[in-house]
Amino acid sequence: MDLLSIVEGIGEAPSAALFGLITGVVFGVAAQRSRFCLRAATVEFARGHMNDGVAVWLLTFSTAVVWVQGAYLLGLMQPQDARMMAVPGSWSGAIIGGLLFGVGMVLARGCSGRLLVLAATGNLRSVVSGLIFAVVAQMSLQGVLSGWRDKLAALWITDGGRNLDLLAFFGLPNWGGFAIGLIIAAIALYVSRINRIGAARLIFASGVGFAVALGWVLTFGLSQIAFDPVQIESATFTGPSANTLMFFLERDAVLEFDVGLVPGVFLGSFLASWFAKEFKFEGFSDESNMRRSMTGAAMMGFGGMLAGGCAIGAGVTGGSIFAGTAWLALFCMWIGAMATDFIVDQRGAQTAAA
Repeated sequence: MDLLSIVEGIGEAPSAALFGLITGVVFGVAAQRSRFCLRAATVEFARGHMNDGVAVWLLTFSTAVVWVQGAYLLGLMQPQDARMMAVPGSWSGAIIGGLLFGVGMVLARGCSGRLLVLAATGNLRSVVSGLIFAVVAQMSLQGVLSGWRDKLAALWITDGGRNLDLLAFFGLPNWGGFAIGLIIAAIALYVSRINRIGAARLIFASGVGFAVALGWVLTFGLSQIAFDPVQIESATFTGPSANTLMFFLERDAVLEFDVGLVPGVFLGSFLASWFAKEFKFEGFSDESNMRRSMTGAAMMGFGGMLAGGCAIGAGVTGGSIFAGTAWLALFCMWIGAMATDFIVDQRGAQTAAA
């Protein structure tokens, strides 16, 4: 069955939600089995290590770039038509929001995507943190924090009414992004070999990147046949978390890609953990741990919305189409996370030991 048959059978809005659900299930299964987490990678790197966390993140990122740029070369996706590219980007938002998100994900011990995956495996800490993340994201999108977000984002925006296409900016050929993805993939495989990461985990890590490409291709395909305008998007968890929350709170909410994505990730992760016999309920260890996680979740909610995406939305999804502000946000997330790990965790451990 092709995309047109699906759209004609169930309608455009349900089709968008279905494509989000499919993308989310693939992402959830792959992320749960590979233990993909940007926070883990940044902490390892901050401590001078290149272990499995870094290897898995590099493989996920490179796979997303290879699949997305490959789809572009085959005519299955046009990065310049993606909403992230078609609207002005915010350099100031990427810097400030990226730093805040990086700090928050270390405090919460997981980025927003990782919290959603863990919540589906019975981690009640992630359930609480994830809800706080979604509420603050909604407050930053349309609530009391939206004014601050708008002011900070407006401090420095991209020129020309569009985001910056890094491939075009540096004058690279059409296949340049694909080649860059292959180079990063080679580095990822080298680091994986050093750490003796098994083939199954490598396949699932690649699956996270594939899910990102799948979302791009499905929404692009839908945009080509739909009567109403369709946003070309893929996996991200800041806006979708807020939109999914409001979908269940508003009577007039409509189906869209976001509304399928978040439940899909939850379902995929739950099924993966259940069949692997890894599902178990966990709670906060103490009050200080709870305060730390809640603070981190709130910072991620505001920071992710300001940065134009979370560790997945900007860091992988936006990075795969070489959106300038997405790469800057990702860089700032690494900086914020590494600095927080050094100041809060490493120095805190040294102080406690002394």
